[in-house]
Amino acid sequence: MRLVQGRVRIPTGPLVGFAGLLVLLVVLAAVTGLGVAGWVTGVVCGAGLAELLARAMAHHRRDGLGPADRVTLSRAVLACGVAALTADSFGSPAPVAILVALATVGLFLDGVDGKVARRTGTVSAFGARFDMEADAFLILVLSVYVGRTAGWWVLAIGAARYLFVAASWALPWLRGSLPPRYWAKVVAAIQGITLTAVMADFLPDAVTTVVLLIALGLLAESFGRQIWGLWRQAGSPPGTRAAVASALAVLLLWAALLVPDHTGSLSAAAFLRIPLEGLVFVVLVCVLPSRLARILAVIGGVLVGVLLVLRLLDRGFYFAFDRAFHPVYDAAYVGSALGLLSDSIGRVGAIAVFIGVGVLCLALLALLPLSALRVTRLVTRHRRPTLRIVAVLAVIAIVPALTGIGPQPVRRVPSASAARLATEVGEDLRDQHEFDRALEQDPFRDTPGNELLTGLKGKDVLLVFVESYGRTALDSPVVGSALEAGDRRLQQAGFSSRSGFLTSPTFGGISWLAHSTLQSGLWVNNQQRYDHLVTLDRVTLADAFGRAGWRTVADVPSNNEDWSVAKTYYHYDMVYDRRNVGYAGPSFSYASMPDQYTLAAFQRLELEKPNRAPVMAELDLVSSHTPWAPLPRMVDWSQVGDGSVFDQMPAEGDSPEDVWRQPDQVKAAYAQSIAYSLDALTSFVQQLHDRNLVLVVLGDHQPASIVSGNGASHDVPVSIIAADPKVTARVANWGWQPGLRPAADAPVSPMDTFRDRFLTTYAH
Repeated sequence: MRLVQGRVRIPTGPLVGFAGLLVLLVVLAAVTGLGVAGWVTGVVCGAGLAELLARAMAHHRRDGLGPADRVTLSRAVLACGVAALTADSFGSPAPVAILVALATVGLFLDGVDGKVARRTGTVSAFGARFDMEADAFLILVLSVYVGRTAGWWVLAIGAARYLFVAASWALPWLRGSLPPRYWAKVVAAIQGITLTAVMADFLPDAVTTVVLLIALGLLAESFGRQIWGLWRQAGSPPGTRAAVASALAVLLLWAALLVPDHTGSLSAAAFLRIPLEGLVFVVLVCVLPSRLARILAVIGGVLVGVLLVLRLLDRGFYFAFDRAFHPVYDAAYVGSALGLLSDSIGRVGAIAVFIGVGVLCLALLALLPLSALRVTRLVTRHRRPTLRIVAVLAVIAIVPALTGIGPQPVRRVPSASAARLATEVGEDLRDQHEFDRALEQDPFRDTPGNELLTGLKGKDVLLVFVESYGRTALDSPVVGSALEAGDRRLQQAGFSSRSGFLTSPTFGGISWLAHSTLQSGLWVNNQQRYDHLVTLDRVTLADAFGRAGWRTVADVPSNNEDWSVAKTYYHYDMVYDRRNVGYAGPSFSYASMPDQYTLAAFQRLELEKPNRAPVMAELDLVSSHTPWAPLPRMVDWSQVGDGSVFDQMPAEGDSPEDVWRQPDQVKAAYAQSIAYSLDALTSFVQQLHDRNLVLVVLGDHQPASIVSGNGASHDVPVSIIAADPKVTARVANWGWQPGLRPAADAPVSPMDTFRDRFLTTYAH
């Protein structure tokens, strides 16, 4: 049925669709307060839908819409509603529940219109095209919404269909048709489902990235197969496919050779240089016999793949730990990294990330040798022109650098990275021998207990590590206020403090290296040294206190399994962890319990015991552990109980996914977590009323470079706190400054010097 206005015949279907959209916009305005941007976007999309649908109906000579077409029209109207809400979300909070509901109904109807068409016998080319374009528009709108938070690269999912259409204007063979593929329909559905799930914001960030990448990969495969089929159907010129494959192989090798190490930026400019190793490889292929050239290609491709993976790992280690990746011993951190990632984003998300990284590495190690072989075959067939091209590229690469008007090409080429890696491997192997020599020297190995720590006799001594408490924290006004408040609390309780800096052997994580360095008096800056150290009988601070008559205790609240080193190396009399302190409250990401509960439980289990020996304890405060969200709040100490008072706090605080979307939010969350840990500690001292209490409070390492910045020091604040003025007076000659906050010019000492200095200072 059509309406007639003079000579203009207007199909009713598009008008009904536009009217339905106006009704939907009115409803959305009443429910969500749809703004001007939403109204304009909705009306424009609706008008565009009506115009394009009318033209398509005229092109296909359709007088009206069939039953299945009406379902598809409903989907298109819903997509326009989603577009209106998406446009509005750029200026005001989005009604996520309504967006998800509209998208979900649209996706559900996508499975209905095809069935209706088949049951009613109304399957048509018009209906199939209408269905495809409705899918594409909804996916485009969803990708715009998701791209705001997940990254604008997600727009590639929504733009794929439209880029394909645009390409067909320049390449007529793309306008051909192929038999319908069920897999293409499945992939399209996966895009919509994935984007809607991400829009619902219930997935951790790492999982979100992985599923979006998988969806994009499936979409690329689907379009790639369609393009390949259309190309073959059109009858590609002889050798064209081989030429494209060879070009892709060259580009892959080129990019792999030019990926910079941590000193370079992953910008487009980094890939516009000429890789000298690539030119050398091509020359060797030209002069070697074919068989040797193929062997060289395989070996060279594998080496390039290995170097690429190592450079990427190097960049990751500098980002997280401010140091290079060491192949000899850093593989030992895989289990720890998986555990840490599981605590932050969940076990499923952590495994998905590890699988994704593993698949990427394997793909590189497989594709690069294959690419090298293809380039080798190409070069051996065209030796003379290849050598001419190499000569020109060599001149372009070398002459500017030799004349001083270009970059030095040797600085960042992969061979230089390979040389550095080879040097590091040699140094890592020699490192064990140097560490063995340091182990032989221990001035306190044979010191009897009655000559140790007599200056602290009768005192309870707490060695408190505040997770990620680095020099960077002192730049935050939030932490500064917490330190000032802490000084006031300590003064009111009759305590004083002196502070300085120690240089940690680690950065951004791997806390046990700092713990063992402080306790052993040795520089334990890698897992190889740590693994060797804990098999020996080196005197630690805990050992020294144990010899001198103290009860020694470790409190590691986030451990949920036995820690054998606590007994076999540190020789603690008692170890507390997640399982044996009576905690019945919630976890806070990595932190299995708030620091306030850790301190309250230690007071109850150790300090309130009658007729006890003095206690030396290492306490780990982990509320300031990454991801720094959600964060507990302080409660009255009398209300701590079994920790159930904290039950509602994780839901009330920010989630890690929310915090880690913006670097500024990460820095703010970090500062708040340090302030909380310091508040908990100084409040604990104030309410304890134990004038025989002595505390050594320090950070284990700086936070990751997302907070500390590139090139930050490894310094951490350290304070000695005591009510007895004689205790703090003993460290006056260390140059440490009064108060909890050391000035920027306060003394800095390597962390491995603390043990000997402390034992010597309090020996008599």
